[in-house]
Order: sequence, then C-alpha cells, then structure tokens
Amino acid sequence: MPKPKSELPRVLNASHATSIVVGIIIGSGIFLVPREMMAAVGSSLGVYSVWIIGGLLSLFGAMTYAEIAAAHPRYGGEYAFLREAYGDLAGFLYMWTQITVAKPSSLATIAAGLARVLGTFAFLSFFARPAFGNLLWSQVFAIAMTWLITGLNIVGTRKSANVQLLLTWLKGLLIVVIAGFCFGAAGHHGSWHNFATEFIGARGGFSGFMIALVAALWAYDGWSDVVTMAGEVERPQRSMPVALVGGVAIVGLLYMLTNAAIQYVLPAAVIAEADRPAADAMRLVAGNWGATLVSVGMAVSICATFVGSSLSGARVPFAAARDGLFFTQLAHVNRRFQTPSNALILQAVLSSLLLLVIGRFQALFSLAIFSEWLFYALTASTIFVFRRREPAATRPYSIWGYPLVPVLFILSAAVLLVFSFADQPRNSLIGTTIILLGIPLHYLLQRSSVS
Repeated sequence: MPKPKSELPRVLNASHATSIVVGIIIGSGIFLVPREMMAAVGSSLGVYSVWIIGGLLSLFGAMTYAEIAAAHPRYGGEYAFLREAYGDLAGFLYMWTQITVAKPSSLATIAAGLARVLGTFAFLSFFARPAFGNLLWSQVFAIAMTWLITGLNIVGTRKSANVQLLLTWLKGLLIVVIAGFCFGAAGHHGSWHNFATEFIGARGGFSGFMIALVAALWAYDGWSDVVTMAGEVERPQRSMPVALVGGVAIVGLLYMLTNAAIQYVLPAAVIAEADRPAADAMRLVAGNWGATLVSVGMAVSICATFVGSSLSGARVPFAAARDGLFFTQLAHVNRRFQTPSNALILQAVLSSLLLLVIGRFQALFSLAIFSEWLFYALTASTIFVFRRREPAATRPYSIWGYPLVPVLFILSAAVLLVFSFADQPRNSLIGTTIILLGIPLHYLLQRSSVS
C-alpha cells in the first residue's frame, strides 16, 4: 500500500497571501531605483512611463498566474504548473534551479542587504569590523537572521504570515509617512516645477528606456512567490487572484507615490546622481532624522521581504519531494508545527554557506536573473496548454484579454532575457549551465529511485 502524501494545512487567508505579494516585492529597491531610472531616461515623463509600463507588464504576469493558480492550487506553484503542463523534467529543472541558485542567493542577498542598511546606524557601525578571522560581524548577523526567520517559519506558517502581514502594513505606513513629509515641504524644499526638469546626461533613446524598464521590472519582481503556497491558502480559487492582481496593483501605487515624493523635493539632475535619492530628499526636508527614517523604512521593508521569501521558497523542494522527484526527506511535515521543516532547514543551510563564502552578493544574485525570467515565460505559457487540454473546465478566474495579455507578458520576459544575456553573458551562461546540469541529475535520481 503506497505511503500517503504529506499534507500542509490551509491556514492562510487572502490578506496573508496579499501581504506576501506586497511584502516580497517591495524591498529596498524603491528607495534606490529612482536614480537608475532617471539616469536612463532623464525626465519625469519618461520615469512615469517606465513605471506604468513595467507595472502593467507585471500585472499581466500576475493575471496569467492568477488563472493558472486558481484552477491548479498546488504546492510548489511554478514547479507544479510546469510539471502538469510539460512533464516531470520541466518541473524538476525549475526546482533544481530554485534550490541551487535562485532562492539561496536571493535570501543571502536579502540578509546581507539588511546588515548593510542597519550598519549605517552609528550604534551598529561595528558590523564592518571582523568578528572571527576574516568573518565580519555583518556576516554573523546575516546568518543569525537567516536562522531566526527560518525558526519562525518552522514554528508556524500562520505565525510567519501574521508577522509578514504586520511588517507589510508597517512598510506601507512608513512609505506614506515619508511621502507625506516630502509633499509637505513647501517653498524652498519642494516644488511641482521639479517634475518639469530634465537630466541632460541621461542615456536616452530606446536603450535608455530599456535600461529603465529592466530596473522597473526587477523592482516589481517577486509577485510570483505566493503561488508556491497556493496549497496552504483558504479558498484559493478566490484568494489567489485577489492576492496576485491586488498585490501588484497596490505595489504600483506605492512605487509611483514614492517616486513622486522624491521628484517633488529633488530636480531630475540631483536624482540621477544621488546614491540614495529617498534619503537625500528626506534629509533636505527633515534633517538627519529624516534620512534615518528612510533607513528604518528600508530595514522594515527588507525584513518583510525576508520573511515572505523564506516562507515561500521552501515549498518548491517540498513539492518535488512529495511527488517523488527529489529526496523524500524534504517532504517531511513537522508533526507539532505542521510545516515543511526539513525543506526550510536545507534552504537556510545553503543560504548560510553563501553568506560565509561569497563576498559580492549582487554578482551571485545576477546568476539567477536569467533563469528566473526564463521560467516566468515558460510558466506563463502553460496557460495555453491548460486551455487547450481542458476546454470545458470551470475556471474560478479567467484572465481578461486572453490571449493577448499572456502573450505580451511572455514577450516582455523574452526581452528581459535577451537584455540580461547581452548585459551579463558570463553569468547568463553559468545560469544556463546550472539548469542543464539538472537534466542528467533528474534521470540519475529517477533511475536510483530517490529515497
């Protein structure tokens, strides 16, 4: 008699799922990306065009995923969709890429980013000093935070989601407060005239627009993570579309509000040359404590991203192990807490190893960019497979604008893939190689009957 599959309880509601979408997307990038975008396009009109187009493309992706997830609310999200549409190998390659490159490097980067932001506070300046040998205190802190959040995720999925919900609300409140201070800066420190200024040194043209659009799409990245938890969401047929579509819409509004607040205080040329435009705007408006408030906002924002990304990431190897495609120990569900503890621990171990041995996290994270957008495009394409395979199936959510909307998203993913390959061919080739290594591994594991 076959052993029954491990099950995780449905303990998340639509608010939890939405907070995971918003919390993961909005990291520290919103406080920094305006510089890259202004340096690329040079004008307020250009920047807002990019934010709107990037937001719409991300929304098209979220709408596509919403139809798929509502009809197929499975553990593992993209892994499950790819496996159902294209077979075991496709699902395994997605899982392999996530567990070896994308998720550990992402979590390591988030942890390091949190340490860097907190290190700007005077009382934590010791983060830059060695703790043991060549190991910095910032690395020790990042590793400790990785295990603290992993522990929270093991103790309870709903507890983690409640923390995520609280941090997301706090993050949104801080963004609104920062924007309020900037718009309240009348006279010398703020002017609507700044929206008419231009940065004459901008890259400009189509290439400048594409650079800015890539920055915007990366700023919106992370909305898909919630689908890995569809098997743990109550009433997923309704909750997943609300979380995906509503979450991306909320993020778009907060992004444009923040960008407008910065532009109200700083002219285009200053934004294009500022390392931390949001902090510079708040320093001008409210002094050093205003810049400190931005740092607090960045820290809270990163924490929310950290909790949600760690929580969702472990569901992919769990789902693959549950389906017999990976080591079955990773399908273990903790009896007391009803969480995938082994998968969470493996994720934390791999992230900690990267924090110990890798110095430049952004260089490592760029390895994942190519593979992430490749699988975005492949996952979105499964909507055509499911529509053709199940023409009479009941769809709790049907995407508006089919087939144009998913096609536009797939094309945008393809453009980003081409740009990423051209911009960083070495890292893209390494990422491709890692994906391809999963092919012989898959057949080897299947031949040896993973146990």
